Amino acid sequence: MADPKGFLTTPRENASHRPVDIRLTDWREVYEEFGHQRLEKQAGRCMDCGIPFCHQGCPLGNLIPEWNTLVWRQDWRDAIERLHATNNFPEFTGTLCPAPCEAACVLGINSDPVSIKRVEVEIIDRAWDEGWVVPQPPATRTGKKVAVIGSGPAGLAAAQQLTRVGHDVVVYERADAVGGLLRYGIPEFKMEKRRLDRRLDQMRAEGTEFRTNVNVGVDVTVEELRSSYDAVVLAGGATAWRDLPVPGREFTGVYQAMEYLPPANKAYAQSPINAAGKHVVVIGGGDTGADCLGTAHRQGAASVTQLEIMPQPPASRAPHHPWPTYPMLYRVTSAHEEGGERLYSVSTVEFLGDDEGQLRGLKLVEVRMENGRFVPVEGTERELECQLVLLAMGFVGPQREGLVEELGVELDPRGNVARDRSFATSVEGVFVAGDMGRGQSLIVWAIAEGRSAAAAVDTYLTGRDVLPAPIRPTDRAIA
Repeated sequence: MADPKGFLTTPRENASHRPVDIRLTDWREVYEEFGHQRLEKQAGRCMDCGIPFCHQGCPLGNLIPEWNTLVWRQDWRDAIERLHATNNFPEFTGTLCPAPCEAACVLGINSDPVSIKRVEVEIIDRAWDEGWVVPQPPATRTGKKVAVIGSGPAGLAAAQQLTRVGHDVVVYERADAVGGLLRYGIPEFKMEKRRLDRRLDQMRAEGTEFRTNVNVGVDVTVEELRSSYDAVVLAGGATAWRDLPVPGREFTGVYQAMEYLPPANKAYAQSPINAAGKHVVVIGGGDTGADCLGTAHRQGAASVTQLEIMPQPPASRAPHHPWPTYPMLYRVTSAHEEGGERLYSVSTVEFLGDDEGQLRGLKLVEVRMENGRFVPVEGTERELECQLVLLAMGFVGPQREGLVEELGVELDPRGNVARDRSFATSVEGVFVAGDMGRGQSLIVWAIAEGRSAAAAVDTYLTGRDVLPAPIRPTDRAIA
């Protein structure tokens, strides 16, 4: 155990955010320095429970009580070893994961949970600063070749694991840079790309090869892929977005979030879809909607309004979300701190445009739930002025055209690539990991699935059992 009285004497602290008026002038991460001494006290709040439910909350099975104790003892070098034992990329989860581990923390039953996410990111930042993160090339080569399609967190985790046990791994990415949504979907103010780039440098030094601007199924045929590799891992994500087919959807000014965020992340204020001086409406109340919100603020939007069809969540756990499940709560992200209005229990019924086809506003109505369906509330229709609407309503599965159809893999009832408990698809030698097989989910699940799929691929190729597999596809998620 860390500090035996830490959870009684030390209140929970998180890293402060830089002042809004300052951070809106740049695209750097919003967090201020936390300090090692403060963090060691936070780690000391860990109770080292007899049954650590934080393990259940984390799909990776992170050894949270162990590295909390090591940080409290100032054994930072050992702490990163225990953290890396289960997580290839703690800097990704430490900045982007919504922390289901904290929701499952035993201390959180009747108090504030341990700041697990903050401890995690400080461990890996300290490790990079001290030079403890180094390439781990394989001692021997198997002679087997594996193609990983997609360079998001699932693909990167699978690739690194497979490279380290001696396979020749090539990662294909259809964008012009490696990283998937980590590169162009996640704004810089949530995670600076230096965190991604230094990991990619490590992976290259270990022997992983990356090929960008390659759309597999178009630039490389399925026949070429199958003949060149002993196994294939599909990790292309759930990129088919949910649309909003209401009157006026065709007006110029209505875009999908993933049409807006990638060019904004590439060009910042010079993005071709720019919110500068415009009244902006973001439809969707999740993380992607918050990313659009923060991006619009930095581009100089006149106003930003975020719409959500669901009712406003409670500020504390509701009875139907008991500990240790991940609760639906009213959360204020850094983007929400920066301004904007949030409207709940509303539905867009029409986009309004001018004679030239330019968006000028939208019509919405309040809704309530009846018999499991949203029904409009009579007399609540109103118009909102807007010149830019961003649809951030989630994703419905992987893109089927191209690779998925040409491979001939079976799909499950939800439209995802079907797989068995070994992450194998219906096609021999083809495996799937992350959102492509699971559906839209969390980054921590993507990494866990990438690690597990790598273990299955290694067993398929060699018959051995040397890589850890934290989850199976039939395991139930907490979040």
